[in-house]
Amino acid sequence: MGLIVFIIVFAAVFAMGYPIAIGMFVSSALYLLISHIDLSILMDMMAIKFESNFVLLSVPLFIFTANVMNAGKITDKVFNLAQDALGSLKGGLGYVNIVSSIIFAGMSGSEIADVAGLGAVEIKAMMNAGYDGAFACAVTSASATIGPIIPPSIPMIIYAAISGASVGYLFLGGFIPGFLLGSAEMLMVYILSKKRNYPRGKRPPFKQFINSSIKAFPALIAPILLLYGIYGGVFTPTESAGIVAAYVLILSLFVYRTLGLKDLYKVVIKTVLNTGYISFLIGCAFALSYVVAREEIPITIANAFMSLGLTSGKWMILLSSNLLFFALGCFFDVSAIQVVIIPMLIPLVKAAGIALVHFGVVSTFNLMIALDTPPYGQTGFITSAISGTPLYKVVKEMLVYWIPLEVATLFVCTYIPDFVLWLPRMFGYGG
Repeated sequence: MGLIVFIIVFAAVFAMGYPIAIGMFVSSALYLLISHIDLSILMDMMAIKFESNFVLLSVPLFIFTANVMNAGKITDKVFNLAQDALGSLKGGLGYVNIVSSIIFAGMSGSEIADVAGLGAVEIKAMMNAGYDGAFACAVTSASATIGPIIPPSIPMIIYAAISGASVGYLFLGGFIPGFLLGSAEMLMVYILSKKRNYPRGKRPPFKQFINSSIKAFPALIAPILLLYGIYGGVFTPTESAGIVAAYVLILSLFVYRTLGLKDLYKVVIKTVLNTGYISFLIGCAFALSYVVAREEIPITIANAFMSLGLTSGKWMILLSSNLLFFALGCFFDVSAIQVVIIPMLIPLVKAAGIALVHFGVVSTFNLMIALDTPPYGQTGFITSAISGTPLYKVVKEMLVYWIPLEVATLFVCTYIPDFVLWLPRMFGYGG
C-alpha cells in the first residue's frame, strides 16, 4: 500500500508542475507515515548522507567559480585568445567556439554556465561576423556539451556521491571523450564552412596575439591548478575546487578588476540559489533512496531487464541504459535523472561487471546530449534567446547535424571502453 501511494503521489506532484524534488520529498514522507515509520528517519537520511559525502561540498564551489568567471569577464579573455589564434581560418569562429568551450570546461564543470556566459560572447561575435544565427546557436550548444565531460564536472561529482566511484578517476575518464567530441565538432565546422562558404577572419598582428596571450594566461592557470592539485596528490577534489574558486575571485577582483562588490554580491546570491536547489534535490534523493532500497526496487528493475532480454551482456545493458537516459533527458532535469535513476541501475551495472567510471562518464555524456535535445533542451532555449533566432531554426540545425554527431561519439565511447578507462588505468584504476 505504501509503495502504491508513493508512486501515485510522486507522479501527481510532478503532473501538477511542481519541482521534482518536492515530489520526492512529499511522496517519501507519506510512504513513511503509511508504513508507520518515524518521520525523523527522513531527516536523518538527508542529513547523514550529506555529512558522509564530503565531495558534495565541491558542487557549490564549482558553481561559484563559473559564476565569478562569467560576471568577471574571464570568459572574454579566453575567447579573445582563441579568436586571435584561430579566427583567420575559414569558419574560424566556429573553431574558436569549440576551443573556448574546451578551455572553459577545465574551469566551470557546467554546460549551462558555458552557454549562458561564454556562449553569449561567442554567438554575438559569430553573428556580427556574418554567420547565420542557427549555426552560431547550434555550435555553441554542441560545444558546451564538452563542459561537464572534461573535468571538472558537476554531474560527475553528483554521480560519484551516488555510486561511490572515485571523483578523480571519473575526471580522468572524461578527458579523452571530451577531446574526441571536440575534434568531431571541429570536423563538422570544417565541412559546414566549406559547404556554406562561411567567412574567414583577418589574421591579427603578432603583437595582438601576444597581448591576448598575456591577458588570458592568468585565467589559463585555473584548470592547471585544479588538475595538478588533484592528480599531483596535493589536494582532494573538494579542496581543489575551493582553491580554484578563491583563485578566480582574486583574478576578477584584483588582477583584471572586472568584478565589483555589487557584482560579487549578485554572484553570491545566484550561487546560493543554485546550490540550494541542487542540495535540496540531492537531499530528497537520499530520502527517496531509502524507500527504493526498502522496497527492493533495484531488484525489480533488474528482473524486468532480464525478462525483456536486456541483460544478455554488458553491451546490451549499456545500450538500454543509454536509451533510457536519452529518453528521460529529453523531458527532465539532468540532476533529477541522476539522483532518481542511477541508484536503481548501479546494482545491475556492478553485477554485469561494468566499470563504475565507464558507466559514469557514459551516462554524463548521454545526459549532456539530452540538454541539447527538444523538448526539454535548455541550451536551445538559452541560445535562441541570446541571438533572437527562432527556436525551430536552432532545433533543426541541432537535429540535422550536431546531435547525430554527439550520439556517434557517445556510441564510440560506450562500446570502446578504453577511450574512457585508459587514462584512469594509467593512474592505477583497477576497474
